[in-house]
Amino acid sequence: MSHSHRRSAARPVAVEPRPAAGQVQVLPTDQPPEGATTPDARPRLSFAVPTPRGKAPRHLADLDLAGRKAALKDSGLPAFRADQLSRHYFTRFTRQAAEMTDLPAGQREQMCAELLPELITEVRALRADAGRTIKHLWELHDGVRVESVLMRYKDRTTLCVSSQAGCGMACPFCATGQMGLTRNLTAAEIVEQVRYAAGASAAGALSGGPARLSNVVFMGMGEPMINYKNVVAALHRLIDPAPEGFGLSARSVTVSTVGLVPLIRRLAGEGMAVTLAVSLHAPDDELRDELIPVNSKWKVGELLDAAHDYFLATGRRVSIEYALIKDMNDHAWRAQLLADELNRRGTGWAHVNPIPLNPTPGSIWTCSEPGVQEAFVDTLRRAGITTTVRDTRGSDIDGACGQLATEVLTQERATTR
Repeated sequence: MSHSHRRSAARPVAVEPRPAAGQVQVLPTDQPPEGATTPDARPRLSFAVPTPRGKAPRHLADLDLAGRKAALKDSGLPAFRADQLSRHYFTRFTRQAAEMTDLPAGQREQMCAELLPELITEVRALRADAGRTIKHLWELHDGVRVESVLMRYKDRTTLCVSSQAGCGMACPFCATGQMGLTRNLTAAEIVEQVRYAAGASAAGALSGGPARLSNVVFMGMGEPMINYKNVVAALHRLIDPAPEGFGLSARSVTVSTVGLVPLIRRLAGEGMAVTLAVSLHAPDDELRDELIPVNSKWKVGELLDAAHDYFLATGRRVSIEYALIKDMNDHAWRAQLLADELNRRGTGWAHVNPIPLNPTPGSIWTCSEPGVQEAFVDTLRRAGITTTVRDTRGSDIDGACGQLATEVLTQERATTR
């Protein structure tokens, strides 16, 4: 793969709209946000993280191996058993004491109680795509709920995890964005989603028989960068080899962000070459200011500069996520502007993922027409931008994160009236 290292000073990306003849320009303000409950609702960007109600139980996945040994020792248990306990968790995907037959029978229950408490419980599981997709709604220790989605593809098995309950980024086309932020997840609450999925995959829960969980994407509920400390700890558990962690390939782990520039730069210095995904969704500041509220703080030019620097620091090609929304951001001229902005910083450093939005009839938040999507993709490819349309999953089970949690809550409220 060839790539140049041209640099350019960040500048606001501002252009006059140039819709093609006959194509309208819909704006995010033309309709209340997706999932809004009142006509005058408007997204409210917030970086503040509410204080959680109570503390999650201490868990093995919150600690590195040295910390686990210290925890066992403090509880009057042999520190060296932390290695065995960790291997059961990270390689056999179990937290059940009865399955740990290599540990002393008289100490198994106590060790599991100390370091493997139950953190997430299943509220609902929905299957789709002929059994190749399973979406879970989980309840945490304080009653907070989050979602994860397990997906089997021809060449990989991927889990989409949540890093927060709700989200404070307030993107108007996102169901989670309208919830506001309830709290950050602990590292172990994130990792438990992965442990459960790895075990379910190995046990053949997805159609096609047993499979190895190969990829994890932080594209569920929440903005991972707002929960930076716990997300980085979770990343270590994912990519560090046993007994520290699962030993997944760093290139198979993706962290998505709407564009918190300082934290993108901080992640580049962590020494973990995970894939960075930037939820861009518009290449011009005029539209992105309203579509992605955090753009009011860090503009497109600053964001793409930080993403390019991440590529230079890690050698990992950056994914540019772009949800195609009918008549809002799917114009061919915007595809050309996006290509120009990427190529101005070099070649071969970014990969664009256009994402067909789940169709919402009667709403401005709906998918592009097939011909419009094709023209958008062709424009990028002609400009030399590697482009792959996302294989969307779970549209028949409210696939977008936040939709299932909202639906279940509505149903529960209806039954208690």
